[in-house]
Amino acid sequence: MKRQIYLFIILFLSFFGCSNDDETVQNIPNPTVRNIKYLALGDSYTIGQSVCDYCRFPAQLKDSLKNYLPDTDDISVKVVAQTGWTTTNLKNAIANENLIAEYDLVTLLIGVNNQYQNRPFSLYETEFPELLQTAITLAKGDKNRVIVVSIPDYAFTPFGQGSSNPENISDQIDEYNLFAKNHTESLGIEFVNITDITREGLNHPDLVASDNLHPSELAYSKFVERLLPIGKNILGI
Repeated sequence: MKRQIYLFIILFLSFFGCSNDDETVQNIPNPTVRNIKYLALGDSYTIGQSVCDYCRFPAQLKDSLKNYLPDTDDISVKVVAQTGWTTTNLKNAIANENLIAEYDLVTLLIGVNNQYQNRPFSLYETEFPELLQTAITLAKGDKNRVIVVSIPDYAFTPFGQGSSNPENISDQIDEYNLFAKNHTESLGIEFVNITDITREGLNHPDLVASDNLHPSELAYSKFVERLLPIGKNILGI
């Protein structure tokens, strides 16, 4: 009789012990599933003025990266950008957003409106480094998760050609980009030049949006061709 009771207890404990183990395993999150967060900071070139929401480069970059991710992974994009924003506007907008330092990838493209609105170049020299440091902070404090994108040259658009001195626009854009490139690379951060793509706008009108000023969907796809390998490396895919 005692032996039968002993065997019953063993079987009882074994049954419930296995059940608890199974339940514990089921409740453990799958470590291979990732919810990737991408933050795009900028102005009209980031928001995609005059192109559709999924045509702008952050959306195209997201879709391209998604092609290399497992089906279980997801990627979301947060865009903080508006047409006409200067570095000052972007700084204020980021502060108002109360963003959390949780992003796996951050892109920064800013400065054309400083040039267009004739703001002092010294303002860019002060505020671009501040914005880049903010981008690093939001990228979980990891500078290797940040990509800076060069400023497009709108002199090579019908709108830019209508200005009094298109060559002066290009010279000033070069000055802004040279400062951004030198500062970015001095910190060991990726700087991606896309300005040369936009300088084909007169020879290839399909690179210019219907407003005769901003990049088209095709131009943005060419941006993404250069951004994609870096983004893949950052995300380890």
